[in-house]
Amino acid sequence: MLISNRIRNTKMSAIRKLTPFAKEAKQKGLKVYHMNIGQPDIDTPEEYFEGLKNYHKKVLGYEPSEGIDELRSAFSNFLGKNNIDYSPEEIYVTNGGSEGLLFSFLMICDEGDEILVPEPYYSNYNTIANSCGVKLVSFETFIEDGFHIKSKESIEKVITSKTKAILYSNPSNPTGVVYSIKELQMIADVAHENNLYIISDEVYRELVYDGIKYESIFSIEKIREHLILIDSLSKRYSVCGSRVGMIATKNKNLREEIVKLCQSRLSTSSVEQYSALNLLKIPTSYIENIRDIYQERRDVVCGILGKIDGVKIYKPEGAFYLIASLPVDDAEDFCKWLLTDFNINNETVMFAPAEGFYMNNEVGKSQIRLSYCISVKDLEKALHILKEGLRSYNNKN
Repeated sequence: MLISNRIRNTKMSAIRKLTPFAKEAKQKGLKVYHMNIGQPDIDTPEEYFEGLKNYHKKVLGYEPSEGIDELRSAFSNFLGKNNIDYSPEEIYVTNGGSEGLLFSFLMICDEGDEILVPEPYYSNYNTIANSCGVKLVSFETFIEDGFHIKSKESIEKVITSKTKAILYSNPSNPTGVVYSIKELQMIADVAHENNLYIISDEVYRELVYDGIKYESIFSIEKIREHLILIDSLSKRYSVCGSRVGMIATKNKNLREEIVKLCQSRLSTSSVEQYSALNLLKIPTSYIENIRDIYQERRDVVCGILGKIDGVKIYKPEGAFYLIASLPVDDAEDFCKWLLTDFNINNETVMFAPAEGFYMNNEVGKSQIRLSYCISVKDLEKALHILKEGLRSYNNKN
């Protein structure tokens, strides 16, 4: 039996690629510190579980395909606190942010069309694009610049007749860069001048550090009809398993198409939608406290990595990721080796090799993406293993 070329040509997730090696390590009795994945260790708010307990419908039935009215209104109010103005009717509940991205690609692209992304980019963008027959085309950003966008021309030079949109996450997964209003204006100008859509993935919106003021590209009025906004509750409320996200647009034509896609999968989970309502009622002070926790973790990670010989980093401004350049030729081989051949007191660490976040794999060949979602104590242990592991690995080679 044949398998479609779309799926055959789709690569495994860069984030979970080494999972079999981590599983074997655990079966040997090793503790593995997971710095490969953005899975917060912070307790899910009790309000979420209260919502589950209070769900008392006698029949667990379908909900409206667009999402329940109460949740669409709650999302609208939540976005409004960030000066992002979408009415409930312009918001559609999705199975996490990933389904919102899938819907976006399906709506605006035919097979063979292209979407621009700053490189490095969230590796699952490529997975979703490949499954839709869409090609991602990257424009470069560099570790020396903290992965900021250098110029409008760096975006323009990769536009072709097949380009349909510019996609980015802000703050960024995998780099933690927070795009300035100047950079967003570059994106907006390119999109406006070339009649392109903008897909703005704002899942980490509140996780911005050092007093930086977050700006959404929504603030640039001329591109609002071009804008598709993606969001999710997963990260800010530590409910990755809940799979409640949203897609929003002011473009009437797009909204008509979103409804078709929502109807094609009938509805999202009724239980999860009603539970999510409780999360959006939590005071903003909760998210501010979470932000402070991650900022402390970032500072610890940067402080330790900055003292390891040969490691090159920058200071991420948001989210909870950074990319580090290591003094090795092949970071994937090193990451495997940590899981298969190295431990300290029966403990080791798992990272995501960064080449999977690049179109040009060679650029990220010696880099890793780290997630600082674990406690400060665990981060210190994990990065000690990294430091000693680098010394041992390079000595054997």
